[in-house]
Amino acid sequence: MSSCVEPVMVRPMMAVDLNRVLDLAGGLKDAPQWPRAVYEGIVACVASASGPQRRIALVACDAESGLVVGFAVASLVPPEGELETVGVASEFQRQGIGRRLVNEIGKNFRLRGVTKVLLEVRDSNLAARGLYRSLGFIEMNRRASYYTDPIEDAVLMRLDVEDD
Repeated sequence: MSSCVEPVMVRPMMAVDLNRVLDLAGGLKDAPQWPRAVYEGIVACVASASGPQRRIALVACDAESGLVVGFAVASLVPPEGELETVGVASEFQRQGIGRRLVNEIGKNFRLRGVTKVLLEVRDSNLAARGLYRSLGFIEMNRRASYYTDPIEDAVLMRLDVEDD
């Protein structure tokens, strides 16, 4: 069960969510600043019924207002998955929403045969690193000077997924 102060609903990301997702990402210093076309491609991939699903994109919405307060995007090529980004609006952080999004991505991964999840995170993003460690991710390596603006190392993390 979520530990959110405000109840949230997690659902697949849709085209109607993109303006809000872009606004959220733009306001978060550690979120990738992907152009709209990238998110449009992700939503189109998720919505496509043809072929194996290679992306998972979720949003967390305030249950009362429907406002998107967080999002997560992952890619998968079983048996591996990659958590590409998780973002939560600043005013909604530290309420369990990021954890809820990562857990929902994990459920999707397990259903699709993913046994190993990878991610990279800025060295200075201590909150995210703490969240990932609390979910069982381990730090396995670093990529020196991977990020720009500012230049910073990426911490590579891995989670071995077990069947429930």
